[in-house]
Amino acid sequence: MSSDAKQRVPEEEPESTADIDLSWLTLDDGEEVLWASTPHKSSLVPALVVGIPLSFVLIGIPIVISAYLTYTNTNYVVTTRGLYRKRGILSRDVKQIGFEKVQNISYGQTAVGAQLGYGTVEISTAGSSGVELRFRNIPTPAEIQELISREIERREAPRRDEDETDADAVLEEILTELQAIRQALDGAAEPADSLPADSTENPSTDSADPTSTDQ
Repeated sequence: MSSDAKQRVPEEEPESTADIDLSWLTLDDGEEVLWASTPHKSSLVPALVVGIPLSFVLIGIPIVISAYLTYTNTNYVVTTRGLYRKRGILSRDVKQIGFEKVQNISYGQTAVGAQLGYGTVEISTAGSSGVELRFRNIPTPAEIQELISREIERREAPRRDEDETDADAVLEEILTELQAIRQALDGAAEPADSLPADSTENPSTDSADPTSTDQ
């Protein structure tokens, strides 16, 4: 990923974007990063609450270490073309979903998350049986849901305009064909209506009768 792409990360969210390593992210031409984050720092609180007391018997140490490594090795990114999630401690698992596939977006917060300012955004795609991608424990989940919705709306607006234009063109073509059919029917009916009333009668009596003789 280029240094220019990193600089496009919004500066108004320093807590969400500071010190995030996006070297794993490869952007297409013209694609820009709109938002990037790790899980919220406060999402470590439950693990610390459980792990620290248990650390005296060595059980809690793995809990704390696992939570911290998950926090530092998980990234969520929203670009102008789609959504990305990277996770993995020893390995790397990257998942990407384009905006054109997104069917539904929702977010939720636990009681602790609502108090500490984090939650989870869930993304479902067309044809999937459930949630396809989760942004877990991210800061301001409602704002991220709104950001994703705006990007989907922005991409769909030209498509809707094009569909409406195509529909208008098809309707106009149908009306033109109907007018042509009506004109053809009217043209076929006119000769029969314009025939003279005596056109089927005998020739005029003014014409000479070949069988008559002068008296």
